This record gives sequence, C-alpha cells and structure tokens, in this order.
Amino acid sequence: MKNNIKKLRRTAKLSQEELAKLCKVSRQTINAIENDKYDPTLQLAFTIASVLETTVDKLFINN
Repeated sequence: MKNNIKKLRRTAKLSQEELAKLCKVSRQTINAIENDKYDPTLQLAFTIASVLETTVDKLFINN
C-alpha cells in the first residue's frame, strides 16, 4: 500500500530521524515505511498520524 508519509513528514519539516524518535521506532523503520518496503502496525500508523497531525486515512493511498 502506497503512502504519503514522506510528503507529510517534509511538510512538517521533520527528518526521518526526528519522526522516528517521536514515534519511538528506528529511522530505518520510517525509511522502510516511506519506501513501501514495510507496512506499519495499526498502532504505529496511528502514532505517525498523530505526530504528523493528520489521520490514518490521509497517510495511505488506496490503490
């Protein structure tokens, strides 16, 4: 499933490292999610959405 996380992260002016720290995961996890190599757990998706001040629906692109 494709996502908008990279775009939303950049809009929020956060690095992958900063987003990872706020979400309590590694930078590699954020990188893998942004590059569609890993689907986050539902809990992590909600955490990312909260940090980026958006909804889970807006994080992901339904193909």
